[in-house]
Amino acid sequence: MNDSATSWADGPLLALDLETTGTDTATDRIVTATFISVTPGNPANPTSWLADPGVEIPAESTEVHGIDTEHARTHGRPAGTVVAEITEALAAQWSPTTPLIAFNASFDLSLLDAESRRHLGTALPLGGPVIDPLCMDRHVDRYRKGKRTLAALCEHHRVKAEEAHTSAGDAIAAARLAWRLAKSYPEQLGLVEPRVLHEQQVEWYRAQTRSFAGYLDKQAGRTDDAAEAERLRTRAAQVRVDAEGWPLRQQELPTTNAGV
Repeated sequence: MNDSATSWADGPLLALDLETTGTDTATDRIVTATFISVTPGNPANPTSWLADPGVEIPAESTEVHGIDTEHARTHGRPAGTVVAEITEALAAQWSPTTPLIAFNASFDLSLLDAESRRHLGTALPLGGPVIDPLCMDRHVDRYRKGKRTLAALCEHHRVKAEEAHTSAGDAIAAARLAWRLAKSYPEQLGLVEPRVLHEQQVEWYRAQTRSFAGYLDKQAGRTDDAAEAERLRTRAAQVRVDAEGWPLRQQELPTTNAGV
């Protein structure tokens, strides 16, 4: 290996993180967002937004990121304005030579795509390659036991993480984690051209997600609770649909109307 070879991890890089009203990419909304630009020799340049999502923020989501409905309504800006500014910031800097880092990218980018369609009437354009530290970690260390949250992976890879579950803290942590993975696995990750790495992650995500769907089906077969078994099988079916779209998830499974 040539140690002087250039890695995408050396920059320029972008990172994005969203904190949201929930976990449904089709219906939940952005509460906070941070977009970070990292260029060689310069400190990270973050831009953050607080949105009034236009819907109630559930208590369980507030427990995660600390923003409640009253605070968002009082201090947040209109959701459509925030979504427009996020997509404009991405369009200005995200390019084939400047990858975008997003932890669990299929969630953040799919939710941003849904918000763009909702408020702007247009799909989220993919301006360049996506780098997902979660997808990469699962690929290079498939059988490691334990959680794969951002906090857990930062701890495992000895990456500094601060202000967990804030969009600003998580965006910079994701960027640091991607850098660490690139340097720890140069042949598999760090020295791979971003466009090629993006296409590899499409395949890795598909395999990883299909494997999880298989696990759900096995769990369904082991329970004596018919309702739980049906819930698990339904979830497995949707997970298989999601597996076919990275970094933007596919549409939900079509519903079957009685008598049709």
